Amino acid sequence: MTGPTTAPTVRFADLTTLRVGGPAGRFVEAHTEQDLLAAVRDADASGTPALVVGGGSNLLVADAGFPGTVVAVRTRGVHAVPGPAGVDLQIAAGEPWDALVARAVDEGLAGIEALSGIPGLAGATPIQNVGAYGQALADVITQVRVFDRVTGGLRTFTTAECGFGYRSSRFKAEPYRYVVLAVTLRLRRCTSGGPIRYAELARALGVADGANAPLPEVRNAVLALRASKGMVLDPADHDTWSAGSFFTNPILETAQAERLPAQAPRFAQPDGRVKTSAAWLIEHAGFHRGYALPGSRAAVSGKHTLALTNRGGATADEVLALARHLREGVRAAYGVELVPEPVLAGWDRPLDH
Repeated sequence: MTGPTTAPTVRFADLTTLRVGGPAGRFVEAHTEQDLLAAVRDADASGTPALVVGGGSNLLVADAGFPGTVVAVRTRGVHAVPGPAGVDLQIAAGEPWDALVARAVDEGLAGIEALSGIPGLAGATPIQNVGAYGQALADVITQVRVFDRVTGGLRTFTTAECGFGYRSSRFKAEPYRYVVLAVTLRLRRCTSGGPIRYAELARALGVADGANAPLPEVRNAVLALRASKGMVLDPADHDTWSAGSFFTNPILETAQAERLPAQAPRFAQPDGRVKTSAAWLIEHAGFHRGYALPGSRAAVSGKHTLALTNRGGATADEVLALARHLREGVRAAYGVELVPEPVLAGWDRPLDH
C-alpha cells in the first residue's frame, strides 16, 4: 500500500465540471478505501475542515477556495454477485458512473440504462438519489456502505434506511457526516429495459408510454437527449461547462401550486403535494436561454434553462450571482423558493447577499 497521495496546490477550476473555484488548502488523492478513511480521519482528528470530492460534477466552490483538506475519491472496483433473477453489483465509490451504466447495458443488466450520461462517480449517486427519464437510483440500490464522521465507525444502510426522496437522501440531509465508500445495486438480467415512464424518452424511442425498448436503444436515446440539452460533457462546448441542473424542481403544497399560472406544469406526488418545473419558472420569470448579467462570463445554458454555465473564464462569484438573480426573480414572480442542487462550498451563506 502506497498510502494517499498529496499533490501540490490544486484549484477547483481543474476539479469541477463548472471549471471555477480557488485552491484546495491540502489536496489528497485516495486510491484505496484505507487511504480514503485515513485521510478523512486524520483531518477530523486534527480539527481540519475536510471536503470529499468525486467527479466534481455537482460542486461549486468559492474563488477563495477551500482552506482545509480536500480528499479526492479514486477508489476502484466492481464485484458482481449473481442471483436467481439478476446480479448484485458491489461498486467502489470512485468508479465512474457512466462507464458503469455502459457496462451494465453491454452485459444485459437492466435498471440504470436511463441514467446514462450522468457525470461523476458511483459514490455520489445515492447522495442526491440521482434520477432521470423515469428511473432513480432508489429503484435499484440495496446497500450503501459509509464512514460515519460523527461516530468514527463504518456502517451499512439498507434502501429503507437511506431516506431516499426526490433528489434527496439522509446523506444529503447531513452533507458532511457520511463518506460513501461503496454502493450495491441489484440489476435484472434482461435485454430490454423496464416500462418507459417518461414521455420525452418514449417519443425519442418511437414507442408508447409504458412500452419496453432494448437496453442499447434506451441508452443511446438518453445520451442523445442529454447531449441536446448540453448535459453530456464536451470540453469544446461551453454549454456543458456546468453542474447540470442547478436547481431542483420545486415540490409544493397544494395551495401554493394552485397559485401558479394555469399553464405551469404540475405533477401530483404520492404524498399529495405537487411538483412543478424549475425550468418553466425560470423561463417564465423572464430568464431565457443564454441569459447573463451585464459583463458576466456566467450564463444560463443556450440549450437548457436549468443549467448555469461558464462561458470561459467565469468566476465562482459570477456563477453564484447569476444563481441568486434567478432565484430572486422566480421568488418575486411566483413566490417559489428555488433550491440549488449542487454543493456550495467556501461561502458562509452563499445564496444571501
